[in-house]
Amino acid sequence: MIGFDLTPEQKSLQEKARQFAIDVILPVAAQHDRDGTFPLDLMEKAHQEGFFTPLVPKEYGGQGLGVLDTCIFSEELAAGCMGIYVSIFVSTLALFPIIKFGTEEQKERFLRPFCSRFSIASYCLSEVMGGSDPASMRTTAVLDGDHYVLNGTKMWITNGGYADFYLVFATTDPGKRHKGIICLIVPSNLEGVSHGEPIDKMGQRASNTTAVTFNHVRVPRDNLLGGEGDGFKKAMAALDITRPMIAIGAVGIARSAMELATQYAKKRIQFGVPIAQHQAIQFLLADMSKDIEAARLLVYKAAWLADQGVKNSKEAAMAKAFASDVAMRVTTDAVQIYGGMGYTKWHPVEKLMRDAKAIQIYEGTAQIMRLIIARQMLQEVERTF
Repeated sequence: MIGFDLTPEQKSLQEKARQFAIDVILPVAAQHDRDGTFPLDLMEKAHQEGFFTPLVPKEYGGQGLGVLDTCIFSEELAAGCMGIYVSIFVSTLALFPIIKFGTEEQKERFLRPFCSRFSIASYCLSEVMGGSDPASMRTTAVLDGDHYVLNGTKMWITNGGYADFYLVFATTDPGKRHKGIICLIVPSNLEGVSHGEPIDKMGQRASNTTAVTFNHVRVPRDNLLGGEGDGFKKAMAALDITRPMIAIGAVGIARSAMELATQYAKKRIQFGVPIAQHQAIQFLLADMSKDIEAARLLVYKAAWLADQGVKNSKEAAMAKAFASDVAMRVTTDAVQIYGGMGYTKWHPVEKLMRDAKAIQIYEGTAQIMRLIIARQMLQEVERTF
């Protein structure tokens, strides 16, 4: 029998995150969006609340939560501000491969200090010419004695200017494509590590996004995560876990847009009545509600499968593709309901629309998600009837 009630613990997590969003995120979100500044003090508070370390086992100082638990509280943070949420989330993206594939020594060396004091991590996969095709990456790692010499530039790196360490994917042999990729844990204070200026983005402007350059950086061989040639698998495994967390962020944005549009529609008078009484507006609101609910359920299933240890590549891609499209559609319709006011910066719905667009691009574009879904479908050759 399937149940949809949250446990008392999950409800408590949800309420804690909702209150954090109301008290801490919402009062500063608009200002950081306007200025494109990174809310470092807020990030420290979020770390103290455990929002940076949900998946880290308790024995290393983390919260020891599951993926579904994390999605439940993440929706609330994203409803406050997606740009702020994504900077909180990316540390989980960078930490998960260490949790899953790291040696005991690596977990002690990186996870425990990260949990015990305010720290930020970053995930370095994309490059200017290697976004949807990471196997074409040009960042190289050449073994030299007990060190890898790392050279190259990563692009669109969330938290790039503030990370204490980067999880970096590089190739030992570009000719091997995905089979030549390795994964290295790279402290940001190593000689030769640098980052560019914050990228001036359309949306999610509170999130720090930069290029990160590695110039003859000597990385200890002990910082290799797993073996040589299996870095691509680690990158994909991490994304299967974290795509539901990005998808639930899209749900949070869409929910905020729907709530704002509903409130406005009940107050805005046209033709002598609130516009909420007009069928055209009611249809827009109804579509918002049903699509948000469907997106949330897709996310919950993908997250639940991950918690069961079941391969969820298709479901995670479904959740990411559907929820990001829903967020874009709902926020656009919210602007439409606001009319001319929605197109100004006097109201928050234009920010939500700008923030929503990025979710169709990062962590795998909407088109790549559809490729993943189709390929998984085609591999399932057994007939079901």
